[in-house]
Amino acid sequence: MEKTARSFFTKAQKEAIKQAILNAELDTSGEIRVHIENVCEGEVLDRAAYIFDKLKINQTALRNGVLFYLAVKNRKFAVIGDKGINEVVPDDFWEDLKNKMLNHFREGRFTEGLVEGITITSRFLKKHFPYQTDDVNELPDDISFGSQ
Repeated sequence: MEKTARSFFTKAQKEAIKQAILNAELDTSGEIRVHIENVCEGEVLDRAAYIFDKLKINQTALRNGVLFYLAVKNRKFAVIGDKGINEVVPDDFWEDLKNKMLNHFREGRFTEGLVEGITITSRFLKKHFPYQTDDVNELPDDISFGSQ
């Protein structure tokens, strides 16, 4: 049976990814989402930007949301941050992050790649968007799945 976006990760792997998001959001007011689809038609950054808007990541109060997007069948992925984050990250931050994740992905370690990407992102977010005592979890922490 061919793996789909929903079956690409085991239950334990999905929990590990979600736990990485939960751990990240303990230290930052930033919001992290992971979205997985079967295929990405067209340019991956265009699709990721569409999903970013669809999941309302662009509507956080501090504009500090991040999307990890993965299309499993045609092996495309992107990581994009909102305006607030992009104003403070170094120019090469997203490209360096993607390269670190890609090292895992090439070895078939997709869970580890996502967890490392989320962890690195959270460390950066913590510096610029530390957790506040009145922080509200603005977005769901579960992995979202596309219909494509």
